[in-house]
Amino acid sequence: MTATNTHIFETRESEVRSYCRNWPVVFSSAKGPYQYTEDGTKYTDFFSGAGALNYGHNNDALKEALVEYVSRDGVTHSMDMYTEAKRDFLEAFTEIILAPRGMTHKIQFPGPTGTNAVETALKTARKATGREDVVHFTNAFHGMTLGSLAVTGNAFKRAGAGTPLYHATSAPYDDYIVGETSDFAWLKRIWADSGSGTSLPAAVIVETVQGEGGLKAARGQWLKELQELCREYGVLLIVDDVQAGCGRTGKFFSFEEFGLDPDIITLSKSISGYGLPMALTLMKPEVDDWEPGEHNGTFRGHNPAFVTGTKALRTFWADDTLEQNVAARTEQLHERLEVLAGLAEGSEVRGRGLLSGVAFRDLEAAENIAKAAFRRNLLVETSGPSSEVVKVMPPLTITEEELAAGLDLLEDATREVLGAPARAGA
Repeated sequence: MTATNTHIFETRESEVRSYCRNWPVVFSSAKGPYQYTEDGTKYTDFFSGAGALNYGHNNDALKEALVEYVSRDGVTHSMDMYTEAKRDFLEAFTEIILAPRGMTHKIQFPGPTGTNAVETALKTARKATGREDVVHFTNAFHGMTLGSLAVTGNAFKRAGAGTPLYHATSAPYDDYIVGETSDFAWLKRIWADSGSGTSLPAAVIVETVQGEGGLKAARGQWLKELQELCREYGVLLIVDDVQAGCGRTGKFFSFEEFGLDPDIITLSKSISGYGLPMALTLMKPEVDDWEPGEHNGTFRGHNPAFVTGTKALRTFWADDTLEQNVAARTEQLHERLEVLAGLAEGSEVRGRGLLSGVAFRDLEAAENIAKAAFRRNLLVETSGPSSEVVKVMPPLTITEEELAAGLDLLEDATREVLGAPARAGA
């Protein structure tokens, strides 16, 4: 790594900056699964914009559509006015995603980020039910605005609110209480008991894979029991698919392989396909109880994101080619992760699809591995309440050879940190 000019960032940018502290280089260009610094050094990117770049950097098909739209002076900003770009996206999303799955959900454009989608989901549920409380789960992460933080588990992030966080109740995520009690026994008891001192909630919000919470993946049976419990008591089910959706775990929605039918779904990150800001809140028609303009935002109609989002749907989701690649690369990834987990006693592979990693018993191991990976020109982040998990998120479009080469770098870094013998052939 060569010296880079980072002075202006260090003197003028807020102390809140984060990822750049772990990767102190200046990136200049990017393509596919790679980023390049201003001096031309290549880094393999297993971070993928925290899941915002499922199709890699600067995908040619998406870039061509974006450049053509901007070059012809297509509308960029439109609030929630009707535009060709929005119509094309809505038609493609309906035709390719909703209709084949028998989903009748309405689509709300809440603003540019995942936390906007979550805030909208929470407000929708409260408005539709007339109730205030929302149940969330241990180690959940749903965003950094106040409503989203209230249903987030991480103490460090919650403390940043600087104010009490209201109208949310935490419950144990799948396998949080090992063998001691049924995961839903407590919820069922207090919801049924008028003397419990706990009001029936408006909704339950859940991630099928806790992306920031340590890559814990809920079992299908647990998720189905959760949905049944919500149905029994008239509580709305919100699935936060901001990070695990858009194909990251295999199917377009992370919950569809389990046959779930959420009342409300949040999407963001890779829904634009190109890293452009965009978010969706999907809701069943019966809970779409908004008055016109009752919830709004200046950047809820970002047409360039509609353009690339439409192109991504028609390029990658019109058939099952991408889905097959994700399945093959998932098998390849998990085989290699099992090797890494075997290098340290008590380690385990976590996650689903290409949202996976290794949790280490030594709470310093994952961060040290990420640092050693960066020295080898590989970008990986950590996850979990103690940053104990090495998190691997390559593009869904990555090839077998590209993934293998990056995993070689990760294995070399892991062996270095753990003091294990060098990889054969390294």
